[in-house]
Amino acid sequence: MSPALSNNEHLVSSESSAIPGAASRASEPAPLHVVSAIPPFAQMPQWLQAELRSDHAGEYGAVMIYRGILAVSRDDSVRGFAERHIATERDHLRLMEETVPSSARTQLLPLWRLMGWLTGALPAIFGRHAVFATIEAVETFVDHHYRQQIDRLAEQERYESLRELLLQCQEDEVSHRDEAAGLAGTSRGILMRLWSAIVGAGSATAVIAARRI
Repeated sequence: MSPALSNNEHLVSSESSAIPGAASRASEPAPLHVVSAIPPFAQMPQWLQAELRSDHAGEYGAVMIYRGILAVSRDDSVRGFAERHIATERDHLRLMEETVPSSARTQLLPLWRLMGWLTGALPAIFGRHAVFATIEAVETFVDHHYRQQIDRLAEQERYESLRELLLQCQEDEVSHRDEAAGLAGTSRGILMRLWSAIVGAGSATAVIAARRI
């Protein structure tokens, strides 16, 4: 097993020193705002707590996807892509950690760590197009997942700051999806289409599990 899987703590802080060039984010959005204006997690309705728990798990998994890619790929274009976007995902994860207390997070994070890493590492074995198609599939699901929450929070003034946070996260993920789609190209073999479908279905299953456990 890769050393990337050996430590389940300090995931955000360890990334910046472990990945060359991670500090360079010229093409990435500025870091997101703090979450101090968001109501305490314990005061939120249960449906929203469940959704945020799944959001935290998703951002945790996203960081691990890029770690898996970087552990395996030696393609400069893939590594440059991953190094840029992992910085954004680390920022998302930091904000989710500020929003969702550790006691309220899913108990499945060790599994998320492994499955996220494998979701990045496996396509990296097969080359750049497999990596980019995988990211497109993941981010397509994430876009829809955030959109459902954003729409449900519309016109709820109490949660306007949270909605703005989710909107910014969604915007970043859509940017990742569109860039990955452009790099993946339009030619997709049956195995790649099957893999993308599995990734999308796996993401949906992961959200359901994170909401409940």
